[in-house]
Amino acid sequence: MAIASSMSLAQLEAILDATAEGVIAVDAAGRIVLFNATAGAILRRPVNDVLGRPVGEVVPNSRLPGVLRSGKDELDQYQDVGATTILTNRVVVRGRGGEIEGAVAIFRDVSELRTLTGQLRTARELREVSEAIIRCSQEAISIADAKGNTVLVNPAYTRLMGLGEAEVIGRPVTADIAEGESVHLRVLRTRKAIRGARLRVGPQAREVIVNAAPLLVGGELKGSVGVVHDVSELRRLSDELASAKQLLRKLEPRRSFDDIVGEGPAISRAKELARKAARTPATVLLLGESGTGKELFAHAIHHASDRRDGPLVRVNCAAIPEGLLESSLFGYAGGAFTGARTHGQKGHFEEAEGGTLFLDEIAEAPLALQAKLLRALQEREIVRVGSSKPVRVDVRLIAATNADLEAAIARGAFRQDLFYRLSVMPIRVPSLRERREDVLPLSRALLARICAEYRVAPVDLAPDALALLESLPWRGNVRELENVLRRGVIDKPADAYVLRAADLDLADVSAERDDGAATSGRPRRLSELKAAWERQLLRTHLARNGGNREATARALGITVRNLYYKLKRHRLG
Repeated sequence: MAIASSMSLAQLEAILDATAEGVIAVDAAGRIVLFNATAGAILRRPVNDVLGRPVGEVVPNSRLPGVLRSGKDELDQYQDVGATTILTNRVVVRGRGGEIEGAVAIFRDVSELRTLTGQLRTARELREVSEAIIRCSQEAISIADAKGNTVLVNPAYTRLMGLGEAEVIGRPVTADIAEGESVHLRVLRTRKAIRGARLRVGPQAREVIVNAAPLLVGGELKGSVGVVHDVSELRRLSDELASAKQLLRKLEPRRSFDDIVGEGPAISRAKELARKAARTPATVLLLGESGTGKELFAHAIHHASDRRDGPLVRVNCAAIPEGLLESSLFGYAGGAFTGARTHGQKGHFEEAEGGTLFLDEIAEAPLALQAKLLRALQEREIVRVGSSKPVRVDVRLIAATNADLEAAIARGAFRQDLFYRLSVMPIRVPSLRERREDVLPLSRALLARICAEYRVAPVDLAPDALALLESLPWRGNVRELENVLRRGVIDKPADAYVLRAADLDLADVSAERDDGAATSGRPRRLSELKAAWERQLLRTHLARNGGNREATARALGITVRNLYYKLKRHRLG
């Protein structure tokens, strides 16, 4: 691409000021003659400290010296600079006689383009480097003069527009617009930069977003420069980013010890043991009732261990059919059974290589599989179904169960040798009944998370609700408490910012009975008293409002839906 000979040094400097890529230019001796602000931001080096220095001192792995020696351009090269990855083009700068006078690197952070500013020493260097920048830039760039005529476009621009360079150079800036007002003309009229203008351009009326800025030289308006982004490409990149984030959320352990709420002695002891276990490669056995948070402990142990960068693979032994559990854990060889893949399939042990395998409900594993688990733990190797070749694995195992494994051993349902191998570091996660002092902070933490998940305004708990929650038995532990709070958030009036005891649906909790409790001749439990009080309250307000359910719901401060649910539960209609 040729740059118009009428373009002044000031115009070219203005072009660089409006281009969003980093630039490093060196002379024939490899000393830096240009190092713009964007390059400084990406490489974290002050601009004034690098001019005149050998480029190898500033960028230790720079390829510019190699380009000077070879005389060959290097395009679309990825390079790691510290913690940043850049996409760079390295171009040889030649004089009119073809001699090498220097080289220039044009680069950008792959995640985001930034403003390009630069300084060059001579008009000839500026023209040659500017030509390389515009030729190599992946941004679609259009430059207009002060009269509103297009003076320069790059190949990315002509590809985006679907127009040849000859169809736009020297013509009014409106020539390539299919719909909307020219951003160049707006900038020339207002002398102000414009960002995010939406237009349709080219024969195909392609939707684009344009950022434009005035070219001001000594306060005099010389033209404008625009950078054009294809909206469809931005959408594609946004979708890819969203997909990548979703994948990371699935693969990465998201919970740590900070997410285990509670400071009581029982939970504190469990967390202390878990932290000690995380610092070792020992196998961990998590014991406790259903709903106590054993999986959360497994996540926290993995996150705090030296395997945190490896995968955390969770397997629920009770959720996989017995006939598939072995191949799911250990994988299978090609043709091992009807329907098997030709090349075989990795199992969860191999998927967890370098990380952690969490086997939940381990007591549900069949005896035949327990033998293979024992071998995997002892020998650090597995054998795929249908194969005789052992495969070495580097996996840390965490198992969990709510069953009494010693009782299972006594009745022959669980191998004693596997139990001893698993319980190198046994950790008992306490039930919620054993740590009632944690019910209140746990309830508030759960409520905050639920409100964020449901995208509703934060809700607090009234004193009567707190007292009620603290008094209940919670046989379903944290899971049951969370379900009650979720129902409360769903059923609460839209304008309510506090959950009261009356707003909490405790039908399932109230139905529970202490083991061996008599059904008569004993003091009534709080849950029973609450149910009787609620039933009488409903009857009173229904009578007061002549059976009008909408008026009754308003008087009680609950939704009509919640009122119907309570009436049905108390068999009042």
